[in-house]
This record gives sequence, structure tokens and C-alpha cells, in this order.
Amino acid sequence: MADGGSYGDVSDQDLLARHVEGDPDAFGELVRRHRDRLWAVALRTLGDREEAADAVQDALVSAYRAAHTFRRQSAVTTWLHRITVNACLDRARKAASRKTAPVDDTERLEQLLEPAESASAPAERNDLHRQLIEAMGTLPPDQRAALVLVDMQGYPVAEAARILDVPTGTVKSRCARGRARLLPLLTHLRPDGTAESRKQGRDGTGRKGRPSHPQRVDTTRARLTQDRTTRPR
Repeated sequence: MADGGSYGDVSDQDLLARHVEGDPDAFGELVRRHRDRLWAVALRTLGDREEAADAVQDALVSAYRAAHTFRRQSAVTTWLHRITVNACLDRARKAASRKTAPVDDTERLEQLLEPAESASAPAERNDLHRQLIEAMGTLPPDQRAALVLVDMQGYPVAEAARILDVPTGTVKSRCARGRARLLPLLTHLRPDGTAESRKQGRDGTGRKGRPSHPQRVDTTRARLTQDRTTRPR
């Protein structure tokens, strides 16, 4: 059943049901359908390729074992994302509690970029990328996860709330607090990329101005979604 050829018309819910009933290939097809988005969420939440890969693996093992608990009250993709986000948050909290030396900035950046890009990309882009990743890394895990889902993956707030298993108001609050924390760290990163616009927080006309949260989030999303999110082979 390579490439899901025999499962093309089978819904996610039916695939999960087949897995529970003993179909040896059904869960593999679910993984094939959803792994790229799960990987992207994990990488952007954790900022580390190895941690993201481990989190996705943990999540898929949990989903495999807990498939019989799925009650069709949400979409399978929502259920899988919830398990993945929880695995990421567990790892992020454990990492925050460990007394370890910080990872070198260059090493951290190289983990996020493809080797060829890291070697050839302009220094300015690498520096910008590093600043964005560092800024996201300052957020508490709950705020980071909400921003990854809403501002970077493009999920509606209601869907993000289902994934995180919290009220929509909680998602909005976490996003708002996360954007507020990111704003002072990113105000010098202007969309036009000009040196003058980066000075003293000025806009393109030379007037001083404070960008709104949506404008800064658009910039952050545009930059971070350019990251290489290729899964490790």
C-alpha cells in the first residue's frame, strides 16, 4: 500500500478505526498524511530539530497506543496535533527545569537550517533568523504553542483551542501576551529590510512610529515560515 494508494478514499476517522481493528497499514497512512504538519508544529514550538523529532515520535507512539480512546468528537488531525503539542510542551518544560548550559547560538541556528543553506545564506539573513528564533524562545511554552498554531501555522483560534484543549479566550490571551512580549524584541526588524528603517524604530517615511501587534506578527510569521522544516531522514 505504498503512498497510500489503497487508502485514497478512506477518511482519517475510518483509518483510525481500521487501525484499532487490526489493520497493520492504516496507522502508517495516517502518519503519511499528517507527519509534515506535525513536524512543522514541533520544530517551531521547540526550535531544535532533535527535540522536535523526538517529540513527534513520542506523540505518534502515544497516538498509536491510544487510538481506541478516540471518540470522534473532533477531527483526527486535531487529535494528533493535540498529542503532538502536549509532547512538545512536556519537553519544553523539562528543558526549562534542567540546570544546563545554554546552547550556542550558531549551533542552534544550524540545527534549524539545511546544511547547504546555512553555509551559503547571506550573513544578514542568518542574523535575522537567529534573532527571530531567540525571540520565540523567550516565550513561555504555552504562549509559544499558541502563537505557532495561530500566527505561524494559520489555524483559526477555535481550531487552535481544540488542539490545545483550552477555551478560545485562553488562546487569544496567550497569543496577545506572547505578541506583547515579542514586540519590544522585534521592533527593529522592519519588513522593508532597510538600514534606515531599522534605526530608532522609524517607519519608511522617517516618522517615528510603533508598529501594531498584527504588523509585527505578520513580519514574524513571514520570516519564520521561511525556515527549512524538512523532517530529518
